[in-house]
This record gives sequence, structure tokens and C-alpha cells, in this order.
Amino acid sequence: MLEIHYAGPMNFLRTILIIALIYYAIKFLARLFGPFLMKKAVEKMREKAEKQYGGQKPQEGVKVGETVIDKKPNQNKESDKSVGEYIDFEEID
Repeated sequence: MLEIHYAGPMNFLRTILIIALIYYAIKFLARLFGPFLMKKAVEKMREKAEKQYGGQKPQEGVKVGETVIDKKPNQNKESDKSVGEYIDFEEID
């Protein structure tokens, strides 16, 4: 036989109690497993970054924390005279 349940104060309180229990259970589990999950996520990100950048090693002779700036050597660029003559122009309205 099919039973019909009507909304009543007891059903409402039971629903609120179930929601509260689920909320606190999730909160407890997050505190318990959160640090472990964060540690794993950081390790994965570190491995991905090492893979992407090829595990670059510091240069020899450079102390830790020292800044090294590599510059390109000056290249003397000469203009190509065979291109043609430059003509200055003005725009007319």
C-alpha cells in the first residue's frame, strides 16, 4: 500500500538535522584530509613546472640568491643599401 507523507514539523526538523550532520561531516573530513590533498596538489604542480622548464639548474659559479643578467652581444646592423631610396611624404586631405 502507498503511504502519503505530509510535511510536518517533525519531518522539517529531521531534514534540518540531516543537513547539519552532512555539513559537519564534510567539514570534519576536509580538515582531516585537506592538508594531504593540498600536499599532493603542490607536488603535482611542482613536477609539472619542472617538466615544463626542463629542470633548469643554477649556473656554476653563481651563489644562491645572486641575480645574473645575460645580455645579447651588440650586433652592428648595417642598412641594406640595395633596397632603394626612402622618400618622405605628407598626407593630403
